[in-house]
Amino acid sequence: MYNKRNVELISNIDFTNQYLPQQSFEQVEFTNCTFTDISGTDFTDCSFIGCNLSNAIVANCKMFDVEFIDCKMIGVNFSDTKEFGFSVRFEKCMLDYTNFDNKKLNKSIFIDCKINGADFTQADLSKSKFTNCDLFGAIFLSTNLSGVDFTTSQNFSIDPASNNVKKAKFLSSDLAGLLTKFDIIIK
Repeated sequence: MYNKRNVELISNIDFTNQYLPQQSFEQVEFTNCTFTDISGTDFTDCSFIGCNLSNAIVANCKMFDVEFIDCKMIGVNFSDTKEFGFSVRFEKCMLDYTNFDNKKLNKSIFIDCKINGADFTQADLSKSKFTNCDLFGAIFLSTNLSGVDFTTSQNFSIDPASNNVKKAKFLSSDLAGLLTKFDIIIK
């Protein structure tokens, strides 16, 4: 999935005042680029490395086997992307205040990411991996978290009564994040 061969490279371009040169990209690596509007664009088997997509418009954008590494993506509304084939991987990304509302993200990967204030309401995160992620203020409501491993992540607050947490993994030291709504003190 993320083993790139014969990849086209696009580097150091600021797309804030210019349009992407095409509407469909396959096996392209974008490095140190800035984007404000990628709506309607299809990305298949692409990488974004060190890019800034903060507040980028992603309406009707296709993301199939797309990885983001060391990217700044504050406030991106992934709920507006095309649903069919949506598969993404995030590593060392800043995803604060992103919106994944109603998004099918099962088996997605989040590694070493800051995901503060993100909205995962009604998202399907089943069998996804959150490795060493900071989830302070992230919203989980009617979210499918079955099979998700949170054992290396921190600062989450998840209500087991309002989310599917079947077979999700947590450290015993993180149980307070599952009992927040009860306003109890755990020592």
